[in-house]
Amino acid sequence: MIESPLLPKLTGYIGGRWSESPDGNTFDVYNPATGEVVASVASMSESEVQQAVEAGKSALRLTSPYTIETRRKWLEDIRDALKANKEEVGRILCMEHGKPLKEAQGEVDYAAGFFDYCSKHIQALDAHTLTEKPKDCTWTVHYRPIGVAGLITPWNFPIGMIAKKLSAALAAGCPSVIKPASETPLTMIALFTLMDKHVDLPDGMVNLVMGKASVIGKVLCEHPDVPMLSFTGSTEVGRKLIVDTADQVKKLALELGGNAPYIVFDDADLDAAADNLIANKFRGGGQTCVCANRIFVHEKVVEEFGQKLADRVNRMTVGDGLTEDVDLGPLINKAGFDKVKRHVEDALEKGGQLVAGKKPSDLGEGHLFFPPTVISGITPDMCCSREETFGPLVPMATFRSEEEVIEAGNDTEFGLASYVFTGDAERAQRVAAGLRFGHCGWNTGTGPTPEAPFGGMKASGIGREGGLEGLFEFVEAQTVPRGF
Repeated sequence: MIESPLLPKLTGYIGGRWSESPDGNTFDVYNPATGEVVASVASMSESEVQQAVEAGKSALRLTSPYTIETRRKWLEDIRDALKANKEEVGRILCMEHGKPLKEAQGEVDYAAGFFDYCSKHIQALDAHTLTEKPKDCTWTVHYRPIGVAGLITPWNFPIGMIAKKLSAALAAGCPSVIKPASETPLTMIALFTLMDKHVDLPDGMVNLVMGKASVIGKVLCEHPDVPMLSFTGSTEVGRKLIVDTADQVKKLALELGGNAPYIVFDDADLDAAADNLIANKFRGGGQTCVCANRIFVHEKVVEEFGQKLADRVNRMTVGDGLTEDVDLGPLINKAGFDKVKRHVEDALEKGGQLVAGKKPSDLGEGHLFFPPTVISGITPDMCCSREETFGPLVPMATFRSEEEVIEAGNDTEFGLASYVFTGDAERAQRVAAGLRFGHCGWNTGTGPTPEAPFGGMKASGIGREGGLEGLFEFVEAQTVPRGF
């Protein structure tokens, strides 16, 4: 079992205090590298979730809102607490997620960056008066907190994803009810421990509920005092949230699934493209919505590029994330492992060629480690072309023309992230404009940053996180004209 000073309680947090679940129900948290149970965490009831909403409602201030300076101080204190405890938060994250320790600790820095950015730009939420005076009135625009927000986060970035949401919610003055994924609740408990100790938040400003998604989601969707839900996860669940909140016309911020194209033209710097693909694809074991899922390589350079990938992949180490110099940890659970295995088997059965990695038949049983794998000869009928793999598989298809690859890249319902590698600036601008994705890296495989807006087009979501656009997600503009 895990021991940490940041995990003094394994319960929810409601109204400024740790809750004691009356029924005593719990669920187990596993270390995917070892299969061992590392903690048993409280599984909360519907009544406790309702209490959390009521606690949030009691913390909401509309007529006498929390000042910008007060809110800035909250953000700065969370940022500082995360940075000061990066090693321990990262260790906890590594043990329940499996990603390498350095990567996990890097995620803590990434999370701190969102609180830092919002603290430095919170003045944008101050009221402003229009220079024009239409209709002989003075017009002032106020940014009011939308109300109690439900924040639902996934397991693949246990601290990064909540930082995106909570930083903007606190900047707006919105109380929140937060539900972490059941696979990775311990990192969230650690964050709440830090906020409880180091941040002077009003009771009820942040509330933590854990347990069954069906129980918690029902309350957040149906409760009239939760006017907004921010969710990161699958498009399937996102569609259900749209339906379940339609009657109340709740505001939704949704970051949903991806199927990212990674396009390498024949004039690209192939070494840079290979290095960026390795960093992009294998972060988090390939279990990210923004990692390259479909790799399109110009037919003139596909063999050379494949060899460069193979050289790099064959040097990677797979193992327990707590072990030094491990590049790739385990997949989160057996369902995730089985999906990657199915995609590899399907590609090979349909004519794909193994460039690097092992055949599924060569893998041992009873563990969640999947070796980084490169397959060439990918065709549109293969599962890895149609579905988000969410694992360490690099499937390479070829293309001949710019028009062809734009069409292939857009041949998906998703539109989250995309990447283009070319030495031709005009081509890069044309291709980026033609790709219907909210994020398009040019000669870089980098993903989101706190300073820029990030979100999806098409079935990949609604709204933006990060940047000034993300800062405004949890406010509603109220216009107040004053007559003379």
